[in-house]
Amino acid sequence: MFRLSILSLTLLTCLAGSPIAVHAAEATVAVATNFVQAARVLAEGFGQQSGHRLKLVSGSTGKLYAQIRHGAPFDLLLAADTIRPERLVADGAALAGSRFTYAEGHLALIWAGGGAIGFNQLKEGDFRKLALANPKLAPYGAAAEQVLRHEGLLERLRPQLVFGENIGQAYTLVATGNADAGMVALSQIMGLDVPPAFWLVPAEWHEPIRQDLVLLEHSKDNVAAAGFVDYLKTEAARQIIRDFGYATP
Repeated sequence: MFRLSILSLTLLTCLAGSPIAVHAAEATVAVATNFVQAARVLAEGFGQQSGHRLKLVSGSTGKLYAQIRHGAPFDLLLAADTIRPERLVADGAALAGSRFTYAEGHLALIWAGGGAIGFNQLKEGDFRKLALANPKLAPYGAAAEQVLRHEGLLERLRPQLVFGENIGQAYTLVATGNADAGMVALSQIMGLDVPPAFWLVPAEWHEPIRQDLVLLEHSKDNVAAAGFVDYLKTEAARQIIRDFGYATP
């Protein structure tokens, strides 16, 4: 099912202005859906700097975690939570020393058709469907559920909730008119050429959405994967992450 090349050779690259012969490596990076737009930009910058190549595979954090546990040959996991990376480290499937919080996400409320964007409309219940990511698979969905519980709306609005497998599908439900509103990742909006109007959900209404990455044990010698981890700690990479609407702890 997973037929992905891990290492390959390439031609020459140029480091610090001096052309030297090197072997370029390839790594497969599992990326939480909310972060995939930022990851594409980061992967391009890293590739230009290092000569290494990254293949991105996106999905909900829960689904990516399950694929890793079933043998998917990913080299690196950029999760949307801290729990799955912790589990991989505890199980010996990932390197503890590689784990760190690369971003902290924010929730945003959007309405179909560019309509009213405030939270009062949810309290009034004057809508058909509200889209969330599946809280069992996607940390942003779990955070959205916490927001509704914080405001005393979860049980009352439960019949009006529709779920996408991941935060990308939750956004699509709103964009296609299959939901009147949705709680999505701010990063999804910031990554659009023409961002829609949105209402930023107060961070204190839900647990922090800390996003950890971890290098998988079988890829500890993959120079592309390890190099990308180091690259994400640079100020240039951190600025890109902030430009997509994240905080960089």
